[in-house]
Amino acid sequence: MKLDYSALYTYFSEIELKKCLQENMEVLQRAQMGEREFEESLGWVEVEEWAGLNQLEFLEKQAERVQADGDILVLIGIGGSNQAARAVIKALNKQGKVEVFYAGNTLSPYQMKRVLEYLENKSVYLNVVAKNFETLEPGMAFRILRQYLKKRYGEAAASRVFATGTKGSRLEELCKEEGYQFLTFPVNVGGRYSAISDVGLFPMAVAGADIRALVQGAGDMAKQLSGIQGTENEAYRYAAFRNLMNQKGYQIEMLSFFEPRFRYFSKWWTQLFAESEGKENKGIYPVASECSEDLHSIGQFVQEGTPIIFETFLEIEEQDTSIKITGDDVLDGFQYLEGMDLDRINRIAFNATRKAHSERFPCFCLSIPRIEEYYLGQLIYFFEYACYLSGRILGIDPFNQPGVENYKSYMFEALGRDKLDRT
Repeated sequence: MKLDYSALYTYFSEIELKKCLQENMEVLQRAQMGEREFEESLGWVEVEEWAGLNQLEFLEKQAERVQADGDILVLIGIGGSNQAARAVIKALNKQGKVEVFYAGNTLSPYQMKRVLEYLENKSVYLNVVAKNFETLEPGMAFRILRQYLKKRYGEAAASRVFATGTKGSRLEELCKEEGYQFLTFPVNVGGRYSAISDVGLFPMAVAGADIRALVQGAGDMAKQLSGIQGTENEAYRYAAFRNLMNQKGYQIEMLSFFEPRFRYFSKWWTQLFAESEGKENKGIYPVASECSEDLHSIGQFVQEGTPIIFETFLEIEEQDTSIKITGDDVLDGFQYLEGMDLDRINRIAFNATRKAHSERFPCFCLSIPRIEEYYLGQLIYFFEYACYLSGRILGIDPFNQPGVENYKSYMFEALGRDKLDRT
């Protein structure tokens, strides 16, 4: 994995960039030593704590049980409970035996009806993921879908349910009462940092992902970021520089990519930074841009609108597909493309966009060799660690989300949950 920030020198002097790194060095030093203040949220830092060899073997065996006769695994979760798994599964796009379908991330009756219709004539398994099992969307979806399973499979339905929750939660109690397979949602890991745990790894394994390679990638990145001191630490450089840009008025970060397989990875990234940093009237607003389509929609604003954006490009160095443009007898005006590979055309568009945008605002470029489990593991851990550091530079707690609870209090009051709790 490589991070290129050379385009920043157009906007900041070397002295200014070095000063930024020196001023915030204590944040990296505290993170590498371990901050007691956040010890209840840092279970993801040591990858092996929740993704050791024994746990991977266990998850692989559970995945094999689904793969033996399953057609579809419905992943019931919202936010951090499903984003990482979906990001990896969609990026890899492996055509495995078991399809992973998603529910519990909307309250739309149309979407739930669509899910139920899609399950007909398929061998169905469920994986409900909820840290405290109080969130409305997955709770509602789980009730509807487990009733559907019981109607189809009778008493055998219980063997088709995997529940990922914290020990001692109501979800674990349901597993004991109903006979569901319990998986662990780490008590010391927040949802948006939970990719390298049962939360993300089990559905990835069911979909056919090599979770050992993904964990290895994350583990290697963890060793690198915990071992490199000072200004050469790439996660720290990224975190420090993005906060410098924020101070200079660039308050929106746009994650841009020319590979559609990053679409759901960008949604995971957006949640990670938005929920971690958007507090106390502070934060950098994260958005995503899927190119080249978005160049023909928001591209005009990016080039000539209010200058409040900086950009992080995701690049793949080696494409795994080749399609050449061949000639024909139709003079359509695109003869200049003949003989070119589509990857070359896409790469030229990427480089042209990066050049044009760099003339307008600061840009990073983060590249990986290929879309594979190992490099996705590296990317996930890199962004998690950088987000942690960035939040500390910003002066906020990057692990809580008090604002999310505000709408919930009004919603639960209107739904009458508080009256039920008092009975």
